[in-house]
Amino acid sequence: MSQLRRNIKFRLQHYCRQLYYQKKTNKFGDRIFIEKNVSIMRYTKNVSLGSDIILKEGCKICCCNESAIISIGERTTIGYNTIIFSSESIIIGKDCLIAPNVYIVDSNHGIEKGTNINKQKNNTAPISIGDDVWIASGVTILSGITIGTGAVVAANSVVNKSISEYEIFAGSPAKKIGERK
Repeated sequence: MSQLRRNIKFRLQHYCRQLYYQKKTNKFGDRIFIEKNVSIMRYTKNVSLGSDIILKEGCKICCCNESAIISIGERTTIGYNTIIFSSESIIIGKDCLIAPNVYIVDSNHGIEKGTNINKQKNNTAPISIGDDVWIASGVTILSGITIGTGAVVAANSVVNKSISEYEIFAGSPAKKIGERK
């Protein structure tokens, strides 16, 4: 068990947040620790949360339309001020560590010349993050990405192509720099 999970203390306000979001989400596991200023927004019934998840202060989870889904697996930690916005599908596996200030978004605006960007269609593609993945601070994960089980993404990377199991990626754009051994 990690240092964080060993030392976490559920207080009345954490139980109140659990009760509030338990009624609003599709699936809500046991012992979900929700710090203050966490927002699960818009189509909250499209959000599924496994047991023993930690949602740190300031994180935002948003299904942007009625068909978008977000699923977060058991024992995953979502860091401070992390933003997860889905227009189609974002699936995060079990036992993942997602550090502060990570941005995960499965859509992108069109950029054709001659039409204002705010009037162009949103292009979407699902994001899938396997089990036991570490996404370090400041990472951006773009639409259509699959990150395999056991992968690591270094701080401040921009992930614009898929990552295989146990690979380590870094940079902007992110490139393979090694493998877990």
